Amino acid sequence: MTFDEVPTWAAWLAQDADGTWWAYEAEPNKQDKGWYENEVGRIARLGQSVPPPDWEATLTAWPSKA
Repeated sequence: MTFDEVPTWAAWLAQDADGTWWAYEAEPNKQDKGWYENEVGRIARLGQSVPPPDWEATLTAWPSKA
């Protein structure tokens, strides 16, 4: 997955259990098999890749400081 088209407003990236990547303006909340914005801020679907073994570990502040 490349992140060439992440919206400029995105502050968080996360991948759901099914492999779907999302950008969030506000830190998302965790649900059973993914993340949700809880009606705060914007959200954008970025694409889909192989489902991760540990989707809960994919929540990342963006842009990455690494």
